[in-house]
Amino acid sequence: MLKRTARLRREYIYKKSLRTKEALINQRKRLIKQAELEGKPIPTELRYHEKELSREIELDDEETAEAGLGIDDEYADIGVKDPKIVITTSRDPSSRLLQFVKRINRGSHVIPELIDACRTADVTDLIIIHEHRGEPDGMIVSHLPYGPTSYFGIVNTVLRHDIETHSTMPEEYPHLIFHNLKTPLGIRVRNVLQALFPVPKPDSKRIVTFFNQDDYISFRHHKHSRDEKGEVVLEEIGPRFEMRLFKITLGTADIKEADVEFELKPYMNTAKKAKLL
Repeated sequence: MLKRTARLRREYIYKKSLRTKEALINQRKRLIKQAELEGKPIPTELRYHEKELSREIELDDEETAEAGLGIDDEYADIGVKDPKIVITTSRDPSSRLLQFVKRINRGSHVIPELIDACRTADVTDLIIIHEHRGEPDGMIVSHLPYGPTSYFGIVNTVLRHDIETHSTMPEEYPHLIFHNLKTPLGIRVRNVLQALFPVPKPDSKRIVTFFNQDDYISFRHHKHSRDEKGEVVLEEIGPRFEMRLFKITLGTADIKEADVEFELKPYMNTAKKAKLL
């Protein structure tokens, strides 16, 4: 089993490396096409590849012009296949953390054992919630079978029991709202979060919102209904918290030497001015 997992991981990493080459070729073709449309000379660095790329541009159609390697996309099944999620916590969780999340008791199992068990059960994502002095302060989202793994900090947590609501928790799948996640990193985070939810029915009255402001993603959970006058009434059912991404690695949570795709560096001089998401 370990040899098979290692072989599949090497195969996946190889396919991942092809994406960089494919993206470079697509960028060169866009520059050549743009120069031809504007009547400008071909950039000097592309003249050696002009003949070959021009032939490929002629063969491209609307579907293949911007096509990527679908086999390489970790989240290609979003909206096609329902996710299978496992949520657990750090060892010996506090009562407040148990109120925050319904989870599977991990017992004495370490993270590599959890990853192997999830792979065997065809789990799509493993979520691990951490705490500090009873307050949830971190969340790890590890996409299976090969990654990536996203690390979030959690602040300003308000549990569902602390919100004044008289509604029960609905069981239907929620509609998702993503606001202000527009950069390539923001789109990456949106895919990570979207992959955790199945496709809802059109008449679902449950809404989950991820609102980005200054690289802090606010999580809100509502349901809507209509009053006697027919007006829409929005009711928060909780919980509520803010997340901040601080790391993405190209591997599962059990791989310590995985390549780092993104890492927050808050102590750089330009960190306060940068808008990452």
